[in-house]
Amino acid sequence: MVLHDDRVMIALPRTALLLALLAAATLPGMAAQHTASAAASRSIDVQRSKMTIYVFKQGFFSVFAHDHTIAAPITAGRYASALKRVDLTIDATKIQVLDQRDRDSVQKAMDDQVLETSKYPTITFRSTSIDDRDPKRWTVNGDLTLHGSTHPITLQVTRSDASHFSGSTMIRQTTFGITPIKVMGGAVSVKDDVRVDFEIVLAP
Repeated sequence: MVLHDDRVMIALPRTALLLALLAAATLPGMAAQHTASAAASRSIDVQRSKMTIYVFKQGFFSVFAHDHTIAAPITAGRYASALKRVDLTIDATKIQVLDQRDRDSVQKAMDDQVLETSKYPTITFRSTSIDDRDPKRWTVNGDLTLHGSTHPITLQVTRSDASHFSGSTMIRQTTFGITPIKVMGGAVSVKDDVRVDFEIVLAP
């Protein structure tokens, strides 16, 4: 298309120039902001971090049973301080019973009846808010996806330094559609509430 108005011929290059100048001024700032956000996000050192689950017995004959300690290794995770967000992923198929007594039978029951790892192989946590007004003690709220069901939980976290965090929470199995194991006609069973302790170390 040919434009015959000289004023239009002049205006078009000026408009293009203004857009170019605006882009030149904006893009470095956006890039710097992206770089800062990326720098503020740190991955979780899965080799040095750990999560431990404590399962407790109850019932008339519970004296003949025993509690269980279970290791739930963290397989991936990130913490973004600028966004106040933490994400954690656990491979449910790698969760291991640590007790030596009846370990094989307990492991099989946990995999097949409790966690149903063939159907629900992944456990995730995504924070929704972090109250860090106290630099040493944080309250972290988020959504836990377990056994194919997602529900909010609250973590009480102790911050030792910029890279080390620890804490615990209680999880009710029935909230996530899990039926606590019962034996001897229910005379011995696992308590509905289990305790989860964690130690998180951020990668450099």
